[in-house]
Amino acid sequence: MPASPTPVPSECTQQQGSLPAPTPRGRLVVLTGPSGVGKGTLVSQLRQRHPELYFSVSVTTRPPRPSEQEGVNYYFRSREEFLNLIEANELLEWAQYAGNFYGTPREIVFQKLNQGQDVLLEIELAGARQVRQQYPDAIRIFLCPPSLEELERRIRERGQDSEASIERRLEQARKELNAQDEFDYVIVNDNLEQALQELEALLYPPSPSAEEQQP
Repeated sequence: MPASPTPVPSECTQQQGSLPAPTPRGRLVVLTGPSGVGKGTLVSQLRQRHPELYFSVSVTTRPPRPSEQEGVNYYFRSREEFLNLIEANELLEWAQYAGNFYGTPREIVFQKLNQGQDVLLEIELAGARQVRQQYPDAIRIFLCPPSLEELERRIRERGQDSEASIERRLEQARKELNAQDEFDYVIVNDNLEQALQELEALLYPPSPSAEEQQP
């Protein structure tokens, strides 16, 4: 018997379905959601299953956390270096979040898309809006927490933020949840494995022939 669908919290209106099949040009996929909702963990799991999916590494002025590596998690740059990238129009999108800048290098994204490779951006809401203006065909997915209370618990469990930072992140999360209708699909990350299956089904739906072969 198939598992029952995850109850959708009042904060979110879940949207599901299947995305268009890949075209000769790669698909640009944008994943957005509040800080602490689990975007990084979900993306890491997805990339393990689908290494062909190119993950765009963002540039940030945020200091690296102990487990983070240059060029793997982020490109860590000074504020002056980041502003120079903006001035040179080398970023597809950029945003300021919790006192730090984040942005997506433009050239490598379009290079991969033109080579027919799908590209995944894990970015903030302001950046997702910029991408929509510059690349209307982008597929935009919003990752939602089961509740604000659960989101706060996850942020506090990380033990990486001051009380003031936590309050800023929660306030920003409330604003982001109000913008979920701007996205093509909404996935609730209540259970990581189920959220991963829903994301995978969107990006890599089984072919009709494969479904027919199942007993």
